[in-house]
Amino acid sequence: MPALRGFLWLLGFLLIGEILVTLTGLPVSAGVVGMLLLTAWLLLHGGGFGDIASAAQPLIAMLAMLIMPGVVGVYFLIDELAGQWAAILAALVGGTLLSVLTTLWLMRRLMDETHHDPADPGHE
Repeated sequence: MPALRGFLWLLGFLLIGEILVTLTGLPVSAGVVGMLLLTAWLLLHGGGFGDIASAAQPLIAMLAMLIMPGVVGVYFLIDELAGQWAAILAALVGGTLLSVLTTLWLMRRLMDETHHDPADPGHE
């Protein structure tokens, strides 16, 4: 049951994101808006919910399959993207680098907090 409750939380924030994007006309994906709202909600309430974690773990395991429809969709837009390859390549490389650097920074920050040894004189 926790996974179902967590999935409903995720769907609820996706729905809120969809409503906000539709009402405001934001040029952003409803999923991105929903996940930003979920992140803000979790920060305001002091951390993660076990229900959301139990729903997210199976979804993360199937992430490649969840991304596949978007990748296939690009195939049908290939003619419209013909003159945009430099911008697409720059966005892919820049986005990948930013994602890797952000993940590395976050991992190092969280690892420092969880592995803090007060007896270690070299650790601040």
